[in-house]
Amino acid sequence: MSKVVVERDVVPVVEDRGGDSTGSNAVWALAFVIVIALIVGALYYSGVLRRITNQPAQKVNVEVKTP
Repeated sequence: MSKVVVERDVVPVVEDRGGDSTGSNAVWALAFVIVIALIVGALYYSGVLRRITNQPAQKVNVEVKTP
């Protein structure tokens, strides 16, 4: 009794592209832009960017007169 091993190519039903598709790249690019926008927005609203660029804070002169 001898054993016979038969080899054949098996084609996968779904190809694994490893995340290199155009849609995947677009999603990652959009996520990157959103994260950068959140970081820049947080720095802007906290006033750090104003201090870095040496822009003076806005001063408002308010004069109150009573009748």
